[in-house]
Amino acid sequence: MSFDRYMAMALYEPGLGYYVNGLHKFGAAGDFVTAPEQGSLFARCLARQIDALPGELGGSIIELGAGSGALAQELLLALDSPPERYRILEPSAVLREVQQERLEALPGHLRECIEWIATPPEATFEGIILANEVLDALPVTAFQIGQGQVEQRYVGLEDDALTWVSQRASRRLERAVDDLQQELGGALPDGYASEINLTLTEWLRSVTDSLGRGLVLLIDYGYPRREYYHPDRSDGTLVCHYRHRAHFDPFLWPGLTDLSAFVDFTAVADAAAGCGLEVGGFSSQAGFLLSLGVQDWVDNAGNDRERLRLAGEVKRLTLPAEMGEKFKVIALTRELDAPLTGFELMDQLHRL
Repeated sequence: MSFDRYMAMALYEPGLGYYVNGLHKFGAAGDFVTAPEQGSLFARCLARQIDALPGELGGSIIELGAGSGALAQELLLALDSPPERYRILEPSAVLREVQQERLEALPGHLRECIEWIATPPEATFEGIILANEVLDALPVTAFQIGQGQVEQRYVGLEDDALTWVSQRASRRLERAVDDLQQELGGALPDGYASEINLTLTEWLRSVTDSLGRGLVLLIDYGYPRREYYHPDRSDGTLVCHYRHRAHFDPFLWPGLTDLSAFVDFTAVADAAAGCGLEVGGFSSQAGFLLSLGVQDWVDNAGNDRERLRLAGEVKRLTLPAEMGEKFKVIALTRELDAPLTGFELMDQLHRL
């Protein structure tokens, strides 16, 4: 079985996959904590970016894969003007229930604008698409270099245990890795193993085709291509999470363990060009949040206790050893000329 198929089944197989089996995933009692679950500051900064755009764009927001619903909850509370429509594209019925339960606590006028959808809208719209920690969960194809040739890494069975099995790469994978090596300026060494998303352009097109004018904000952990495929990163970027512990065996507890791969943000930029989108900005999460004044809420805290709590939240979101450098933010635009304030301090487009 190809690894991308295995990853898709481990995460999304009806009733069994990690995101659809009904077990708790998010927060302190789950397997990991996302930026929106650290507190309200992440969402408040996103609200500032949205409020700075032309007013009509803020009227329609689509969030892809809303997780626990924490971002939707805090963002709707923080926006100066609530959107007319806040659509959550969530194919998992289990997660929809989690989100609905959480968002039930919102005031009535905010609940009324929320709609759950299972597929991207067909009708053209102007607005904003948000995706926080979605790209890392897209299935990837695993490969390695053996005797100068591209080999595809499959999932096999040995002694009743799942294991890696290498075979000659498909033509599509071989061409993709050959193109990658040419862009990197040299061949990857024998034994080098990594991942590549062969369907990223198709996925991005599927979720942005109906965007007539607006902004797409994608936030996730990853690197620009030259850092992603650095010679020292010879074991790839696959990482698994189980009860707040990271491990690197994707065959351990399938369906109970989160599987993810870091994001090649250069590939995201290339995919954007193939979808008729422009890259409007690229930055670390720290640069994005600091550009949007995340420190302001600490400075304006009403008391010392609140100030300490918010300062701790800022540290977790922005320090290099926490989420600040590991996570990146890329903005894709279509027919949008408005400045993006989230990239004023640290726009790093040159790194792509």
